[in-house]
Amino acid sequence: MNQTSERNWAGNYRYSAPIAHPTTVDEVQQLVAAAPQVRALGSRHSFNAIADSPGTLVALDLVDDAIVIDPGALSVEVSGGATYGTLAVELQRQGYALHNLASLPHISVAGAIATGTHGSGDRNGSLATAVRALEIVTGSGDLLRVSRETTPDFAGMVVALGALGIVTRVTLDIQPTFAVRQFVYENLPWGEVLQHFDAVMGSAYSVSLFTNWLGENVDQAWVKSRGGDYAGESEFFGGTAATLGRHPLPGISAVNCTEQFGVSGPWSERLAHFRLAFTPSNGDELQSEYHVPREHAVAAIEAMRTLSARIAPLLLVGEVRSIAADDLWLSPNFERAGVALHFTWKPEQAAVEALLPAVEAALAPFAVRPHWGKLFQTDAKTLAASFPRLDDFRALVDRLDPAGKFRNDFLERTVFGRART
Repeated sequence: MNQTSERNWAGNYRYSAPIAHPTTVDEVQQLVAAAPQVRALGSRHSFNAIADSPGTLVALDLVDDAIVIDPGALSVEVSGGATYGTLAVELQRQGYALHNLASLPHISVAGAIATGTHGSGDRNGSLATAVRALEIVTGSGDLLRVSRETTPDFAGMVVALGALGIVTRVTLDIQPTFAVRQFVYENLPWGEVLQHFDAVMGSAYSVSLFTNWLGENVDQAWVKSRGGDYAGESEFFGGTAATLGRHPLPGISAVNCTEQFGVSGPWSERLAHFRLAFTPSNGDELQSEYHVPREHAVAAIEAMRTLSARIAPLLLVGEVRSIAADDLWLSPNFERAGVALHFTWKPEQAAVEALLPAVEAALAPFAVRPHWGKLFQTDAKTLAASFPRLDDFRALVDRLDPAGKFRNDFLERTVFGRART
């Protein structure tokens, strides 16, 4: 097994553990059974220490990449280390689709699920809501298969932060393929957007708002239409249709973005913001994201606008998206429809981390929950109040990993509320 030590995708975090690349599930089992401390490493798109380990990291990029579709069950089984982009291409080739994609198709299936990663759309749950079954290598090296239908605590095992074991295979719900058209609008007045916020976010299958939080206008709205749910008008809540291809980040070519101008195409080439064949997003950046209940969305947005003079100098772009409620214990959208306020920061980590307490304080009145894989400062006590099933999750971790083999400093600090000894 080849072992390397590397940084994450953004380059802001260097993993302290060596990275093993087993080639079979059997090798994964042997490695886990022998290691005193071990964790899975996905596509390295987390911006904090969630994926690190005081022992060994296991990457599944060389393990069983078979994509197995069950047409009768409308499901697909795939390696936890596969990327959504690779999966989407194969599903589309065979006439099937996932319900949604995140902004980047380059992220790993298991990693995205474990952290509650999502796309947008009032009726679309996070990527984790499509999970039907998981195959997990536990601390003993045994292979545990759990499913939505047969496992009582399954809702606690999906968005699990890598705390239960190494997810080697994932079974997802699929559906027949569908076409999507994407429209981009510019300079939407904030007054119009906030007055009609529910109508804006519910106007199509997926809607994203991009902003620098300054001024009186939303910079861009990306509207993804499925099945004619949005026809594509010349104006959108006071914004005008873009006449040139747009990238969310100012001054960057749209060549690596998915097709715009209402040109119909398969879901696999429209639901993500960025094309699989190109460098994702900006690369040299940091990210934070905070989720608030839908009923507090307008007030939370207004709170961020009051901080715009402090946010904007450190910001590349902000994004507002909506996500449907789910029943997954550690999901930011557990038992509530949510709105995600996303911040793509300049690579100035000390300054960003100094600002985050002010951002979190401004959002605190709105039952805010952070994205687990991005930069945040929220402590375990506050997280316990925000996630009603966190105590149940702690008990589940203690039961399935009594030796703490899959724990790390991040989990001890944010989930268990103590420093690792």
